[in-house]
Amino acid sequence: MPSIDVCLSPEMLHLYDLSGKVAVVVDVLRATSSMVTAFAHGIQKIIPVSSLADCLALREADFLTAAERDGRQAEGFDLGNSPFSYMTSDIKGKTLIMTTTNGTHAIKLSVAADVVLTGAFLNVGKVAEFVQATGKDVVVVCAGWKGNFNLEDTLFAGALAERLGTAFKPANDATLAAQHLYRLAQNDMLTFLSASSHVQRLKNLNIVRDVAFCLQEDVYEVVPVLKGDYLVSLESIAVS
Repeated sequence: MPSIDVCLSPEMLHLYDLSGKVAVVVDVLRATSSMVTAFAHGIQKIIPVSSLADCLALREADFLTAAERDGRQAEGFDLGNSPFSYMTSDIKGKTLIMTTTNGTHAIKLSVAADVVLTGAFLNVGKVAEFVQATGKDVVVVCAGWKGNFNLEDTLFAGALAERLGTAFKPANDATLAAQHLYRLAQNDMLTFLSASSHVQRLKNLNIVRDVAFCLQEDVYEVVPVLKGDYLVSLESIAVS
């Protein structure tokens, strides 16, 4: 029986063997939620990079750039890290180069896995379907905040474990803890997370509606998958 494991911070990834496994990278607030939203609205490719300099260096004439640091859009870039920025027809068919404080870094650190995909509450059902179809062990890589644990990404891990049910066994207590937290929070995640560090950080920046949006489950049916250096939608691969 395949297993589901949870890496609570990218700083702990050196303890995990990702070979032969599916890595589900999650940064609920807000990188992977924005990526899922972008693919749902027609973006063609997303190139995740770790630094602002890399983002600018890779820019070409028809590429979009997105950069966030400490919750704010970085100066000199087209877009930031709000999913609402990606709900526009202007992004359709475009390539986006993206760097964020936590999420893109976690993606870059997960490339040893057989498959790397990005998950969010917005697409948790489709992620569960994909993982089940592979039959491989899965590791949820929580992006956290600057190497530290955060609550919202762990809740996603618990939600995915719940969706996978008895078809996947918990690899260890991290998975069990994530499931217990999700069961406590699932009926009102916004209230459950109200005192959490990143929600408070976004509230201080007057970014409130993003939080509520990112905590919705099964809004979109897209799964961003890493192919080489860029993310594409699983659906586009199936069509091609």
